[in-house]
Amino acid sequence: MPCSFVSCAARIVIDAIAARHSTPLSRTPYYVLTGGLAILFLFPLLWSLLASLSPQAGTAQTIGYGFGNYKTMFTFPPGLPTVGLNSLLLSVLTVVITLVISTLGGYAFARFRFWGRDALFLLTLSILMVPFATLIIPLYVLLNGVGLTNSLVGVALIVSMFQLPFATYMMRISFEAVPRDLEESALIDGCGSFDVLWRIMMPSVRPGLVTVGLFAFLAAWNDFFAPLILLTDPAKQTLPVAVANLRQQNMGVIDYGATESGVVVMALPCIVLFLLLQRYYVRGFMSGAVKG
Repeated sequence: MPCSFVSCAARIVIDAIAARHSTPLSRTPYYVLTGGLAILFLFPLLWSLLASLSPQAGTAQTIGYGFGNYKTMFTFPPGLPTVGLNSLLLSVLTVVITLVISTLGGYAFARFRFWGRDALFLLTLSILMVPFATLIIPLYVLLNGVGLTNSLVGVALIVSMFQLPFATYMMRISFEAVPRDLEESALIDGCGSFDVLWRIMMPSVRPGLVTVGLFAFLAAWNDFFAPLILLTDPAKQTLPVAVANLRQQNMGVIDYGATESGVVVMALPCIVLFLLLQRYYVRGFMSGAVKG
């Protein structure tokens, strides 16, 4: 499944790039496709932004356009700064855990020969087929046994576990795309396996690292189910859980204005991060597709 998805994505990107450098008439499908996709993806975001600023009955913004709904979300207990910091901490922990484990695992699968390597790799990928909801009870019991319930570290470990199959796959094909001559030259010069990984391989697989880190950040930042089940302290709740609690604060009546403001606040970091890292993201996906 990952190979076919990545291959299709890379094929679209390659065809689009080829169309950009052809004649003006042949570039028309490229402009139509990219323009249509841009409208398709931007329309919900622009609608949420407009709805968060527009006046609506039963919200904090009843007259004229303004930031009343954002004020409601900012002051809703335990407060936007607290839940935002919790989400950021959870996302950073998930990114660090995912990058460290997937880099070491991907390097081992790509460069070392050992008995059962392919079987172990397939077993790692098989985690993608297991629904997260079916494992939440055993995982909760496991975290309780090691004292990590109601902890952002425990949630980060759970979210990272479900990111590792795809992350390890991406890092393996990224390492396999690096010529072995670079590694062999470093080994001849006296470098060990860890030095080769840190000094030679890591700079060469930077697009793959960015792709894995971006996926891990988005997964942790937007995750709702794991924090909802594993975090019981209101002061430790994350932004998605806070938005869900905010939307039904008055006798079960949905506050659509405050909900839309929460959607905008949740989307902004993801959009900014993607725009800053998009060139590495595309390179990582294309290298993975070609190798996969």
